[in-house]
Amino acid sequence: MRDKIVIITGATSGIGKALTFHFAKLGSKVVIGARNIDKLTQIADEIRQAGGEVAYAQTDVSIDNDCRNLILTAIENYGNIDVLINNAGISMRALFDQTDLQVIKKVMDINFWGTVYCTKYALPYILKRKGSIVGVSSIAGIKGLPARSGYSASKFAMSGFLESVRTENLKHGLHVLVAFPGFTSSNIRSTSLSGTGTEQGESPRDEGKMMTSETVAGHIYNAVIGRKNKIVLTGQGKLVSLLNKFFPDMLDKMVYKSLANEPNSPFK
Repeated sequence: MRDKIVIITGATSGIGKALTFHFAKLGSKVVIGARNIDKLTQIADEIRQAGGEVAYAQTDVSIDNDCRNLILTAIENYGNIDVLINNAGISMRALFDQTDLQVIKKVMDINFWGTVYCTKYALPYILKRKGSIVGVSSIAGIKGLPARSGYSASKFAMSGFLESVRTENLKHGLHVLVAFPGFTSSNIRSTSLSGTGTEQGESPRDEGKMMTSETVAGHIYNAVIGRKNKIVLTGQGKLVSLLNKFFPDMLDKMVYKSLANEPNSPFK
């Protein structure tokens, strides 16, 4: 991936931040987008101080023109695009019948439409390079999780969209990877939306027992090099994928029990 031009959304925290530093450290030219301009500037300064190459654009992926601008930032600075990593995402935690529909819409706008917008504008350039499009999904994109209805819906939609794009371009040399991390240590649960749209503020799970964002980034990097179509990460994620295929009813009960035991679970 040395000297390849790599766009990463949601680049200022969690998996996105880890991906940014991983690709930059190994010689890629990274183009990063996120809503927080101060954090973008700080990360860009760190990469440059370490001898890396980086460009950035303040980006809310739920806004069409922001996504277009991020892609144009890559073209204006480097002339090409080799890899687009659709990582920006937000979660939610509330029972569906207690969730304002605007919360579901916000999650879909960021997780699904953000992927659609960025992919739409980057695709012509990536096809010229026979490059890669990556979607960072979740085990919630393999198994619909209770109290995460909007989040699961957005990740299922992302996967279906990217699979369609892959198949449409089978003869054009396009590589499409969908990554399904299990529970990963990041800030996505602390920023998860409640049923009314407020941030949860703290994680309901033990973050210290999860796969780190840096480990996930390493797996995604290797999967891009290997041009894999799909990776499922963590033992728990692989187990969920397997059980959902062969024992879906049993998995329903297991998932319900696990999430019902979370602190301040909405099931209680």
